[in-house]
Amino acid sequence: MIKDIYLAGGCFWGVEAYLRRIKGIQKTTVGYANGKTKNPKYQEIARTGHVETVHVQYDESLISLKSLLNYFFKIIDPTLLNRQGNDRGTQYRTGIYYCTDEDKEIMDRFIAEKQKEYRKKIVTEVKKLENYFLAEDYHQDYLAKNPNGYCHIDLSEFPEEIDSHE
Repeated sequence: MIKDIYLAGGCFWGVEAYLRRIKGIQKTTVGYANGKTKNPKYQEIARTGHVETVHVQYDESLISLKSLLNYFFKIIDPTLLNRQGNDRGTQYRTGIYYCTDEDKEIMDRFIAEKQKEYRKKIVTEVKKLENYFLAEDYHQDYLAKNPNGYCHIDLSEFPEEIDSHE
């Protein structure tokens, strides 16, 4: 069964490139979620409340939501508010945006368990997806098109294909 989740972890270029490596991920797009306006442009999102987000479609028979969240937490610092790497601003906050109440329950349990691993409070948002708008075409698969492009995630630390049953 193909399911949807929306993950925000700073600049969406690296988050998307990393997530695409995980076995079970069927499709990703990058866009802007949970803001106050419709169809925002990149230049506007610092003022519209949107967050740079990766829409992930995954095959639940190959990877569970909990496993996917574990992989996601390998590339974010969930204790940082409105920043990851050198990127600062509300558009770079971390978030997990769900579509079903069942997913929210899994996320809440996951965050409660993860909190035990951190001294600081986890500030990653767990919220219902209110809206999502595709980012401009040049943002889609950005690092595949621009291999030397900026990325706050050191992708060299991760294999080209990540087995979701590690």
